[in-house]
Parts: sequence; C-alpha cells; structure tokens
Amino acid sequence: MRDQPPSLSPPEDVLEIVAPEQFAALAHPLRQRLLFALGRQPATVRQLAAQLDAKKGNVAHHLKVLREAGLVHIAETRQVRGGTEQYFQRIARHMVVAEPQAAGTAAMLAAVAQELDLSPAETHLTLRHLRLSPAKARELGEALAQLVDEAEEDAEDQPLHGVLVALYQQALPTGTTGSA
Repeated sequence: MRDQPPSLSPPEDVLEIVAPEQFAALAHPLRQRLLFALGRQPATVRQLAAQLDAKKGNVAHHLKVLREAGLVHIAETRQVRGGTEQYFQRIARHMVVAEPQAAGTAAMLAAVAQELDLSPAETHLTLRHLRLSPAKARELGEALAQLVDEAEEDAEDQPLHGVLVALYQQALPTGTTGSA
C-alpha cells in the first residue's frame, strides 16, 4: 500500500465562508487542524490521524462535519486490502471570511492559538493599532493580502507555516459618536 496520495485535480482557489454550518464546522480546534493539514495535499483518515496524533474515530467524525459543511470533499476512493480508502481534500486553497461573525472568529482564533502553542519553532504574533484613513486602510489590506498570496513556497519537505492576516477598524465605545 502506498502512502502518497493519487494525482488529483487541485482545489478551487478561494472559498468564501458565509453559511452558518461552515462557521459551526470551524468552531472546533481539531477541525481547524484538519483543514491546515489538508492545505497541501489530500490525505486519508489514517494519514491525518498519524500526522495530528489523534484517534482515527475522532478524525473521521470531524471530517464528516467538514464535509457536510462543504469545506472538504472526498477527492478519490481506492480499494485497499478488501476495504475502501478515501482521500479527503479541501474544497479551496484559501478560505476567506468576508463578514466575520463573533462565534466563528473566536473559534478560528482559538484554533490558531492552539497551533501557536504547539509550534516547535519560534512564532511571531503582533497586535498594533494604527490611525488610518479609509483609503490607507484599504491599501494596507490589499498589500497584506498580496504579500500572503504571492509568498513563494519551498519544497514539500519543508515545515508548514500558518499565516493569519486580520485588518479591522476598532469599534467605538457604546454611546460614542464619530466626532470628538
């Protein structure tokens, strides 16, 4: 039995997260880790369980939730020693939350926090507040997105790194108007 995935068609480029079931699916750290693990190539339940040091039953359950939410799909099935082996693949290379919702955002940030905690290498996390005009904020957002999108990847044998980019306008305190 080979451990390499079959040659499959690449996932779509971008999926916009909008449905409540997609936000619910993203609300569990293991599902986040599964999406991260499937970011490069399709994999079986057994391969994912070994990679994430998780039980195969847990991995299978969470893949089912991700599949029902339309975030992963079965890319190929193969007959192996009397059984059927399924290769799961992300629907899209990039998943974009166009209109973040508090619960979904909290779940995604919790999953990223867990990844940062488990990282064997030094991590980088910065929070900075800037005063920007709407035009400069839009320009910064476009530059950040371009920087991530155009980052050149190294060979398959190199470590996988996660990148989270967020740009938001800080909310005014309740009862405050825009003019001071």
